[in-house]
Amino acid sequence: MKLRDIVLESLHHHSVPQVPYTLYFEDDTDLRLDEYYGSTTWRQRLVPYIVGVQAVDTDPHTVIDDVRKRDAYGGIWRFDRRPWHLEKPALDKPSFEGYAFPTPENFKRPGLVEQAHQRIAENPDSFILGNLGWGLFERSWIMRGFENFMEDVTQNPDFVDESLDRMTDLYLQLVDLTCELPVDGILFGDDWGEQRGIILGPKRWRQLLKPRWGKIYARVHQHGRIVMHHSCGSVADIMPDIIEIGVDVLESAQPEAAGMNPYELKKKWGDKISFWGCLGSQSIIPFGTPEQLKAEVRRLRKEMSVNGGYILSPAKPLQLETPLENAVAMLDVFTEAYAL
Repeated sequence: MKLRDIVLESLHHHSVPQVPYTLYFEDDTDLRLDEYYGSTTWRQRLVPYIVGVQAVDTDPHTVIDDVRKRDAYGGIWRFDRRPWHLEKPALDKPSFEGYAFPTPENFKRPGLVEQAHQRIAENPDSFILGNLGWGLFERSWIMRGFENFMEDVTQNPDFVDESLDRMTDLYLQLVDLTCELPVDGILFGDDWGEQRGIILGPKRWRQLLKPRWGKIYARVHQHGRIVMHHSCGSVADIMPDIIEIGVDVLESAQPEAAGMNPYELKKKWGDKISFWGCLGSQSIIPFGTPEQLKAEVRRLRKEMSVNGGYILSPAKPLQLETPLENAVAMLDVFTEAYAL
């Protein structure tokens, strides 16, 4: 079977000969492994089950100075801090009067589509994933600032509806552009959850986000592609809704958040949705021993993959605080059963 076929079979809830996985790195964690191994040849051990491409750049920035950049919506960011810091939102008031809302043209970058086709040609056996970055909720609060937008939800509901409608129309067009590439699925990102539950609360999430995301997912399915959605935090309270509106794969599945124990999610919802992630980036990866880490990866691989429906991965890419010995253990256990 090709790598793409293995991923597709798993996402269609069929048993597969190998459990597909992804292992990504942030903050130069991969460079630490280069130093540890004395070369970059360790990277060849990673199997490219999923390869990401973009038809549009959903997060373009223009440089203001050495530490600040402006995003496509007009917000000013500090990039010398971790995480990135929104210094000044685009909208001082809850109004679009005099504001030029971005169009798809703002997200097209010369050579990006050509780069995508080249990457696809270099990975003919892989599952090709179109990335569309941050979504409706995140982009709307970024335009106003988080606290301002949360106040708008109750104090300026007409503005919130207009913001989300404008964003939905934009993302429908970005989906169409992405599906001009031969992608197998599209990954969206919209952090609906925090550690305890839904940021907006389930009721407001259902009112404000559910129908609009449902339209976007329907467009993806009309193109014959798989819907993958990333959310940090706890989304346990809206799992039936997520499934109802067409999410095929929930990415991150952060196990430390309330109600997000992956084994319980699998028992309750595993025949209706697939999970991608589930390995604790706030717990066992930075704080466990290498032996504990390997044991948990093997358990996830065994139990979460019953009847398919699982892609093994850390809930977040490996962070700078990951101990080197744990990063080495991750590489060893992720690749132990995957020699091509």
